Amino acid sequence: MAQAVEYAVGVGAKRRLTNEPIGDAEWQVRVELAAAYHMAQRNGWDELIYNHISARVPGPDNHFLINPYGLAFEEVTASNLVKVDLDGTIIGNSDYPINGAGFTIHSAIHAARHDAICVLHLHTEAGTAVSMLEEGLLPLSQTAMLFHGRVAFHEYECIALDLDERERLVADLGDKSVMILRNHGTLVTGRSVGEAYIQMYLLEKACKSQLDAMACNVKLHHAGAQVADKTAKMFRGADTRHGGSDTAWKAMLRRLDHVDTSYKN
Repeated sequence: MAQAVEYAVGVGAKRRLTNEPIGDAEWQVRVELAAAYHMAQRNGWDELIYNHISARVPGPDNHFLINPYGLAFEEVTASNLVKVDLDGTIIGNSDYPINGAGFTIHSAIHAARHDAICVLHLHTEAGTAVSMLEEGLLPLSQTAMLFHGRVAFHEYECIALDLDERERLVADLGDKSVMILRNHGTLVTGRSVGEAYIQMYLLEKACKSQLDAMACNVKLHHAGAQVADKTAKMFRGADTRHGGSDTAWKAMLRRLDHVDTSYKN
């Protein structure tokens, strides 16, 4: 627990200095992850200096990249992202520590799920509100139905500083790529930064639509389980055939480049 408290205040993290150059594959991941931070800020997904998006570094070392603790999302760049191993050791010459809760959550998933190249966790108003609802995300909109049968749940255990929580978090996630953290927020994993971002974008839309409908204070029409399941399967099939997430992600990168290229620094 002492280690967790140390990370919580953002100081005293272990470090391993290295002069190894950043390879092309890692740099590409850095650029895309930094872009995701800038897009998240533009969407209003940030919460001061909190929340976190991580991405696995290509290679056998099980290192991942996460935001420098203390910087706003729009200040994150490809070069200032912090590389860390699964024990919490910062790799390289970073001027910044990492967030304790971020390390607990992201290290757990990167260690257990090698398909989880990117892990995106938020505390948005819509996602947090849905996390408070007993039934969670409901099949009310087409966008919500994209996630039918794909959402895991994890009970709230206090601020995620206890490293023991990692085992329970991973067990609850299972093989799913979307999780509602009860009374806390939302989390998605992706096989790429782009896939994670697009999933979170759609999840946010679904949560917001549900809350807007519930605010009307009238009886809501739920889609049947069969049609919701069919919709989810159709979406996954179309995404595979037409490169959906990758195609949408490239469009979002072009949109960002029209207004901000500082993330590439």
